[in-house]
Amino acid sequence: MTYRPDETELATRLRVETAAGVAWRCLRCGDFTIGEPLGGGPADEAPVLLRGRALRDAMVLRLLALERLVRAVLLVLIGYAILQFRHSQAQAEDLFDRALPAAKPLADVLHLDLDSSPTVTHLRHLIYTQPKTLLLVAVLMFGYAAIQVAEGVGLWLLKRWGEYFAVVATSIFLPLEVYELTEHITWLRVAALAINIGAVVYLVASKRLFGVRGGHAAFEAERHSASLLEVDEAAAVPPAEPAADQDQDLAPAAKSGPAS
Repeated sequence: MTYRPDETELATRLRVETAAGVAWRCLRCGDFTIGEPLGGGPADEAPVLLRGRALRDAMVLRLLALERLVRAVLLVLIGYAILQFRHSQAQAEDLFDRALPAAKPLADVLHLDLDSSPTVTHLRHLIYTQPKTLLLVAVLMFGYAAIQVAEGVGLWLLKRWGEYFAVVATSIFLPLEVYELTEHITWLRVAALAINIGAVVYLVASKRLFGVRGGHAAFEAERHSASLLEVDEAAAVPPAEPAADQDQDLAPAAKSGPAS
């Protein structure tokens, strides 16, 4: 990741003349690369490399993105299954009526009460629902999946709009998750609620969303400061004059063009 800062002093410390041509110091690894830099401009506009805190933030956001994308896949599969049951509701009812008694011996071993299970109750209501209602439920599933995909893409690409979208979309469904816990408490529901609340708090606080901790202006100032520190850190080590044998090693690299 080579960068030519507009500041003459920094630029001088980041470049070196070699027998193979001008080489620029990589902001990520510190090595010199023959050829023109990949970018240029003010030092505080230099790219923030994914290391240290920036790397940790990116890892958290992309883990959240993966969770959203996995959830979207599950919602699409459920919606598809509902559409299939809608066209063969009688077969689905017959399958459910035969499968439930067959599953009771295993449920007894695992100490599960299928008669009072909220999952079984929801499935029973769903299967015996009118076809028009099933179609509406499937559409809602696909719509919710689309929201999850938008969240996942925005977070994976580390876009600020994705952070805002994720906070708003997640917050909207928090009351529903709390209501589900009032009906029946399960570890899965508690974990899902904890993850979503944690994601909202983390995004709002760390990314300074909605004016928190100085808002967008403070976020941009922090980002620009980090960019300037990247250039300062790379330029802090004075470039040594390459030895003759190093120049010979760099010559073949000049033919292949810049790399970082």
